[in-house]
Amino acid sequence: MEFHDNPLAFNKFVVESLLKDGSDPDATYVIEHHFSSEDFDLLEKAAVAAYKKGFEATDAEEFITDDDIEILSFDVIAEAPLNVEAINAQTKQMAELAKEFGVEYDGWGTEFIDPDDDGEYENDEYDEYEDK
Repeated sequence: MEFHDNPLAFNKFVVESLLKDGSDPDATYVIEHHFSSEDFDLLEKAAVAAYKKGFEATDAEEFITDDDIEILSFDVIAEAPLNVEAINAQTKQMAELAKEFGVEYDGWGTEFIDPDDDGEYENDEYDEYEDK
């Protein structure tokens, strides 16, 4: 299922898939909303507007498409519970931001969160990073 075909159905599909796979239903998720444009100035204005609305915006990255077109992109970082209503509300807000600045909103992503993960590393190689 593609995000652009039906964003709200896509949101429901992703949320249900993560939960079905056992992702923690009670966790707060880091959501990365993806934006792109060929115009750096428009993209930068959208990133600044997202920042002013209280979101973190990543630095723009450059990609070259299969058609040799330079595309710039950045992510808006948000947090939300993994439920369809919360994701739909963010999706609508991000789509409005994209429309306002004439950039593309390419959907969102997040990571699986294991409800049994206590955040501790089982590998001794990571011991140096733990607080002692």
